[in-house]
Amino acid sequence: MGFLAPKLPPRFDVLMWYLNMRAERLKPLVKHWAEYGIGMPWGMYVLYWVKLAGYVAGGLAFIQLTPGIGSVTDIANWWWQPVVLQKAVLWTLGFEVLGLGCGFGPLTARFVPPVGGPLYFARPGTIRQPPWGGKLPLTGGDTRTWVDALLYVGLLFSIGYALLCPADYQCNGLNGPVHMLNPHLMIPIVVLIPLLGLRDKTVFLAARPEHFWFATAAMLLPFLDTVAVIKLLTVFIWLGAATSKLNRMFPFVIQVMLSNSPVMPRFLKRRLYRDFPDDVLPSGFTRLIAYAAAAVEFGAPLVLLLSSSSTVTTIAALVMIAFHLQILTAMPIGVPLEWNVFMLFSAAWLFLGHPDQYVITAQHPWCLGVFGLPVLLLIAWGNLRPDQVSFLLSMRYYAGNWSTSMWLFERSGIDKVNRHATHYGGFIKNQLKIIYGEQIAEWLAHKIQTFRLMHHHGRALFALLPRANRGHEDAVLVEGEVVAGSLLGWNFGDGHLHREQLIESLHRRCRFEPGELRVVLLEARPIDSDRQWYRLVDAATGQFEQGYVLVSDLVNLQPWEYAELPVHVIRASARRAG
Repeated sequence: MGFLAPKLPPRFDVLMWYLNMRAERLKPLVKHWAEYGIGMPWGMYVLYWVKLAGYVAGGLAFIQLTPGIGSVTDIANWWWQPVVLQKAVLWTLGFEVLGLGCGFGPLTARFVPPVGGPLYFARPGTIRQPPWGGKLPLTGGDTRTWVDALLYVGLLFSIGYALLCPADYQCNGLNGPVHMLNPHLMIPIVVLIPLLGLRDKTVFLAARPEHFWFATAAMLLPFLDTVAVIKLLTVFIWLGAATSKLNRMFPFVIQVMLSNSPVMPRFLKRRLYRDFPDDVLPSGFTRLIAYAAAAVEFGAPLVLLLSSSSTVTTIAALVMIAFHLQILTAMPIGVPLEWNVFMLFSAAWLFLGHPDQYVITAQHPWCLGVFGLPVLLLIAWGNLRPDQVSFLLSMRYYAGNWSTSMWLFERSGIDKVNRHATHYGGFIKNQLKIIYGEQIAEWLAHKIQTFRLMHHHGRALFALLPRANRGHEDAVLVEGEVVAGSLLGWNFGDGHLHREQLIESLHRRCRFEPGELRVVLLEARPIDSDRQWYRLVDAATGQFEQGYVLVSDLVNLQPWEYAELPVHVIRASARRAG
């Protein structure tokens, strides 16, 4: 195993392994994941740490360009200034919308090239997905135009311009005047993000609007209001994420994430499983970690919101900093590394740098309702109706309860995509063949499927494959996240990007024959239900089956036992044949 070689199991014969049926191919990969994670070479992890260092260095560079800011060696005397938070928000927003943050690189099945972002968002002719199917005026169609590209470039320019501006706007603080960026600089950004979102929800979600759009909009307010609103928003992010973890699925996420950690020793990884290697359901140790994580994410933010003691506030802030540092070291799939760095910076800046500014010290208390109520409504509705709200907008981060999909292509269907759909690099196997050749590319492509199978909902997706296509063993199976990443230029766990709307857009370009592309769509579980609804769709003829599976069944199955899952069919048509 070298610096660029993947971590294959010992004495592993790729050719003999591939001759097995899918369940038998995936079983050893599940056990391999338990000890080695996705199996990426060390060079891939180094790439992420270099990128993370570039993110920190870039942010510091823009802050240093602000007149009046001291040198980096004097950081203790200026890190708490208002402009530092403002430029950190804007820099992180720009980093994300460029595709350099979440959704970047090998840990999101993006190898060649490792970034999507502007390759798609600034290129007319690529697929865009307007919300609500383009029913709103001036949003129809599914092809990116020059107008869309110019709006995107305009957003990047607005962010860049604000990052280069001085902090020449004086405002009242608790202890005298403070200097900030002029609020007028935020207006183009606050306007352009929703405009882009009305044309394409992919760009909108890539900008992480549930955090950075709200934070940028808060910077239109006076300083005391800005701090109060961003403090409230940060606490709501933690509480929303914690609420979504109150389920039986989160321990599976802990398993998958920690098993992929490059720093966790193998003997501890094995303890995450009930009786490794024969029983890989979550152990008591894993459930304890899951419950503790949810308790921390509930308790410490509430303390930060309500505490009037500087000592207690400091302890709670340090707890949340440690919480995000742990996520960083785990290198989770989707790699929200820069976002986690921003969160630990936010905890320090907001609660350690400004401990005497509380939410109630807002200069205009009405702003707390204007910003807070929409966030609370998104969290509540997203948990009750996850089919209608992105898991990002409802802050259901890393809880294991996401909308997902699996796409079944015939070889002729893959050929049509390659000929008629604008995309870079192709699906994961085509990208990996350039680096590793056919056999290793096949193995690594299966590791992406293994990631899905190890979550509870992966059992449902694979159990539904025979219902979607009786010849599924011979079809080309592609994870919906990989499809979105290749065709849309960005993917970060949101199944809303790769469901019927994308299927229809691809069919308009490729004109699939019946059976050439079939898709299993699985919705997230509502917080008040045990059901996860599914749909089976043929790209040429439409939906042909609908039903549900029960989470209580899913969480008791070994990953390779998915064929035993009870499936509850509500509606089916004759189009299932094929």
